[in-house]
Amino acid sequence: APTMEPTKQTLPIGGLLVDVYSHPTSTSSSTHPIHVLFFLHGRFGSAQDEYITNTVKVIFAESYGLGGGERKKDLIVVTFDHRNHGTRLVNKQRNFAWSKEPAENNDHHAVDMYTIQTGTAQDVSFLIDHLPSSLYPSGERTIVEWGIGGVSLGGHSTWIALSREPRLTLGIPIIGCPDYTKLIYQRAQSSNIPISPPYFPTSFMTYVKRYDPVQLAYRAKDASNPFFEKKVLVLSGKEDKLVPWVASAEFVEGLEVGEGGVKRVVVEEGAGHECTSGMRREAGLFVREWL
Repeated sequence: APTMEPTKQTLPIGGLLVDVYSHPTSTSSSTHPIHVLFFLHGRFGSAQDEYITNTVKVIFAESYGLGGGERKKDLIVVTFDHRNHGTRLVNKQRNFAWSKEPAENNDHHAVDMYTIQTGTAQDVSFLIDHLPSSLYPSGERTIVEWGIGGVSLGGHSTWIALSREPRLTLGIPIIGCPDYTKLIYQRAQSSNIPISPPYFPTSFMTYVKRYDPVQLAYRAKDASNPFFEKKVLVLSGKEDKLVPWVASAEFVEGLEVGEGGVKRVVVEEGAGHECTSGMRREAGLFVREWL
């Protein structure tokens, strides 16, 4: 059976352009509760990238199945551009990494990439605050649960948002990493960049060492752990060279989600730094089951 195209509307919320996808069978007259999944794109990209819209389609197809069974809830998927991407681009150079090619070198890479990730996490919290009033100004529907997923840069941002925003109950980091120093130190070393100022400002490293997900009580079996009772699907490529699985492995293995939580980890054989069809399907099935 052909998959039904999701319905898309674009809303400006506090100056941020937000795309809201819903299933064509979902109507404003329905009284089903709404479950929201934010889905974030990767570095250099935008919310309009084909792999994003394709993943959204797969998530709806898996989530709504092929008609069978009466649904008791509705899903919407929300996408937007990271800072300095898409409609928010201010300086293309600042999205580059370190490079021997001057035209593609960005000395500020360590700070730039992390400020985008943490900025996106703040944008997600801001949208949780304000999306309901923009989307349902007359209280037509009620949003009861919030989840988040993302690819690459969006995967890193997913880990950060999940660790900081208690209203997010589900996270799907795809080819992302929850341990920024492990990831960026290794990248700096391979680029012959010293792990010291000005490449790594002291004030910046103080911030990362206090607030990065890996610094939090992620192994604790109680509410001191921001991931406790949450549902997490980790999707990575075994052959990923840009965000190697080894940078995430220790965190993911140690991550405690408690009896009420869910942790599923799929490290795909033969996959590099890519969002594969297998990862899309895993994400869709996880959303169907747990969001």
